[in-house]
Amino acid sequence: MAPPQRSSSPSQPSGKGEVSDVKAQAPASGGSRAPGADDSKRELFKKFLKKMCYLYVGNYAKVNPDLALLTINFLQRDCKDADPMIRGLALRSLCSLRVTNLVEYLVGPLGAGLKDSSSYVRMVAAMGVLKLYHISASTCVDADFPAMLSICCLTIQIHRWLQIVLSALQEIWSLEGSASEEVSREREILLSKSVIYYLLNRIREFSEWAQCLVLELVAKYVPSDSNEIFDVMNLLEDRLQHANGAVVLATIKVFLQLTLSMTDVHQQVYERIKAPLLTLVSSGSPEQSYAVLSHLHLLVMRAPFIFSSDYKHFYCQYNEPSYVKKLKLEMLTAVANESNTYEIVTELCEYAANVDIPIARESIRAVGKIALQQYDVNAIVDRLLQFLEMEKDYVTAEALVLVKDLLRKYPQWSQDCIAVVGNISSNNVQEPKAKAALIWMLGEYSQDMHDAPYILEGLVENWDDEHSAEVRLHLLTAVMKCFFKRPPETQKSLGAALAAGLADFHQDVHDRALFYYRLLQYNISVAERVVNPPKQAVSVFADTQSSEIKDRIFDEFNSLSVVYQKPSYMFTHKEHRGPFEFSDEIGHVSIGTESVDTVVPANGVEANDKDLLLSTSEKEETRVPSSNSSAYSAPSYDLSSVSVPTSQLLELTISNPTVPGHAPQSSFAIDDLLGLGLPAAPAPAPSPPLLKLNPKAVLDPTTFQQKWRQLPIALSQDYSVNPQGVVALTTPQSLLRHMQGLSIHCIASGGKSPNFKFFFFAQKAEESSTFLVECIVNTSSAKAQIKIKADDQSATEAFSSVFQSALSKFGMP
Repeated sequence: MAPPQRSSSPSQPSGKGEVSDVKAQAPASGGSRAPGADDSKRELFKKFLKKMCYLYVGNYAKVNPDLALLTINFLQRDCKDADPMIRGLALRSLCSLRVTNLVEYLVGPLGAGLKDSSSYVRMVAAMGVLKLYHISASTCVDADFPAMLSICCLTIQIHRWLQIVLSALQEIWSLEGSASEEVSREREILLSKSVIYYLLNRIREFSEWAQCLVLELVAKYVPSDSNEIFDVMNLLEDRLQHANGAVVLATIKVFLQLTLSMTDVHQQVYERIKAPLLTLVSSGSPEQSYAVLSHLHLLVMRAPFIFSSDYKHFYCQYNEPSYVKKLKLEMLTAVANESNTYEIVTELCEYAANVDIPIARESIRAVGKIALQQYDVNAIVDRLLQFLEMEKDYVTAEALVLVKDLLRKYPQWSQDCIAVVGNISSNNVQEPKAKAALIWMLGEYSQDMHDAPYILEGLVENWDDEHSAEVRLHLLTAVMKCFFKRPPETQKSLGAALAAGLADFHQDVHDRALFYYRLLQYNISVAERVVNPPKQAVSVFADTQSSEIKDRIFDEFNSLSVVYQKPSYMFTHKEHRGPFEFSDEIGHVSIGTESVDTVVPANGVEANDKDLLLSTSEKEETRVPSSNSSAYSAPSYDLSSVSVPTSQLLELTISNPTVPGHAPQSSFAIDDLLGLGLPAAPAPAPSPPLLKLNPKAVLDPTTFQQKWRQLPIALSQDYSVNPQGVVALTTPQSLLRHMQGLSIHCIASGGKSPNFKFFFFAQKAEESSTFLVECIVNTSSAKAQIKIKADDQSATEAFSSVFQSALSKFGMP
């Protein structure tokens, strides 16, 4: 893309910039003893100082609006100066004040500037209208400035200023919309046939930026008939060959928008614009190629058959950046059909051995996507099975995920795939998605895989070593499926999996285990129909983007929406940007009694204190045995299972299922079968006495650290944080204020989403007994891990109740 060139003006005669012009004039007059040299130098310094004054006033007017009022007369007088450069600079400075109560002083000079004899002053006035609109839109519209700008578009003689006027007008239109009848009327006038044709006939005289602005205007024009459409396209035909990529893309947008209602012509437009786009992709910088390729990608997704014969243009070059390669892989997937699948898949398989691992992964995924499109499935399945035999972890991982999807769509390939998958050791698969896919196949095809129950049993035994909740969820379901197909071999594993799942810290895992347990307790036949029903092959996989979003992106062709692959409102509107994140550095924590103003570096704490002021980058899914807040208490884990004959295993149901309106009766058949022992419910513990805390408790950080090192942990528990509290934690300081209002004070805090760490202290109201608390809150799981240390450990339970009550009320209205 050609770099923009500066245009000369009264303030910049050379077109190289104001500083360059001053430097050029200074040596010419410096040291000269010729008559008038001193006057020349004096005038040069006056201009230079005047510019300095203008810049100073513009920068500081918003900070000191009262003082800025004193400059109004000075600037208004200069707006009437005989020198057009002085008039332009004064008007520019006047409009740069950006003070709301001074807008009344802008209307007169702006009106005069738009009618000035100097094109430079008119250009400055056009930009001033836009500045005025941002300060006070109503003042700008009431003064009829948009209409005056429209007139400037048609009367301006120096085309390099046209781009300024058009830019200002289009920004006002986009912001004003249909709110103002005057602006809408002026917009209709400028979008009339006579104006559009006037601009199109002179478009070759404009700069690249001005051409883009004109083409953006033409894209909004609605021709009266098909003849007019062809006239516009004929006038712009040569713009498709322009060297500037922005002009080409703007022209393509016009062609696409004009022919949306003409199906045959629209398809011919795709054929016509294909060559210019492919040429732009292969020329220019990688960044320009990516921008053009993003637009080409959008067109390929809408009409892949038109580009299917040009698939070789989308082959990856060794020296291309990864982001360009990734986009090309998506396009190769889209253009694949019966005639080119073999060549495309062969090329993609070469990329699987690429040193760029992310691209190798994407290429394997692309092969799988083509297989799911039902093109040459036999050959592709053989290629994927060869990937499973490659001794590269990431290749095996990606291939496992794709094989799972292929089996969901083509179950007839199960025998060939399972024969290869059965040779893969689960210990060699570490990536969560790949391990989840392997576990799914072990459960789904356990009747065909001899070692499936034993592999699942080994995974259940290592439950606590598995950090991914996704894997643990799949493991629960796979063991349930295997139990219904091979009950004697899976009985022990199912009991162990349910017990581990019920005690799991992750809420989803706990809830699924509890659901399966209660389902088995209700009726095993019903459980089998729920967990392992007859399945039909998946015909179509869900698309990641709806057709409505794709159409919205197409409507915003030649914009960042195409590059980001999302409509503009998704990255410009605040409600789509996501919640504000607490961004304090992990290496620092805030220290204080009633405030958290002082920051102490983490490396300033002794090595023995690392348990106190450590980083909160613990794993998001750290699990410890915990008491879940569910109404159901998890049964104790007992691996000694009761031997039950296979013939009776699937006939076992509870003797008294729950009947609506009647209390359920206890039945321990399932618990005995799966090795789950339910102890008798313990008598409820007496409520601890009410504890009163000192609202004015004080503890310095040094004493806190000493006590934390010396005192043992009196209580360690996990609490649930209510959803309102999780939302309120987007501003962690709110938790500090909330707890302080309940006489629990924060002495240190740190971390960032989703993990936050807080250290609290409290004191009894009657005595100086102190409680110390470490609280780690994970907003993803809505859980808080609490450790309490106390001078008087007999009061720990009472303080724990107070702390839990305070935490449960956080975020509540």
